[in-house]
Amino acid sequence: MSGRRSKTRQKILEAAAEISRESGPGNLSLEAVAARAGVSKGGLLYHFPSKTALLKAVVESFVISFDEELARRKEAKAGGADAMLAAYLELFVEDHDCRRPPPSGLLAALSQDPDFLAPVRKHNRALLDRMRQTASDPAMALVVYLAIQGMRGMNLLGLDVMSDEEFTEAVDKLKAIVGVA
Repeated sequence: MSGRRSKTRQKILEAAAEISRESGPGNLSLEAVAARAGVSKGGLLYHFPSKTALLKAVVESFVISFDEELARRKEAKAGGADAMLAAYLELFVEDHDCRRPPPSGLLAALSQDPDFLAPVRKHNRALLDRMRQTASDPAMALVVYLAIQGMRGMNLLGLDVMSDEEFTEAVDKLKAIVGVA
């Protein structure tokens, strides 16, 4: 794919994620995405022949971006058995502290077809396997992963009932478990 096409494709994916985040996944239309991305509807359809294809690409883009950022943070931890867990926890805390909205592209995809999340399930399974294989204690890795996913899920669904103090308390406990200051 040429650089220009790649940039246009990325602009379309970003526009779809933004609209979904701002207006809700049910309000994601190809027309709105094209307008936000600054392309014609035909230009959008050149890259994504259907709304289904666009939503699949949004989910894939989220998974790839997450993996790249996790790998970057793991490398910055200079190895160690629990570097991946520490990087995963750090990324989660940063997302929360920055008040980043949940990845609504995932909700948009789910609202269209639950099978869109198959790549996310596959990614999460592989991530958990890697964490357990590299952790000093595989059971500890499982508990940390599940705690983070539980908090992430509550946020995603708008069910988060923790105060800021409770969130900090939970994160501090997870950091202690992982051995991160």
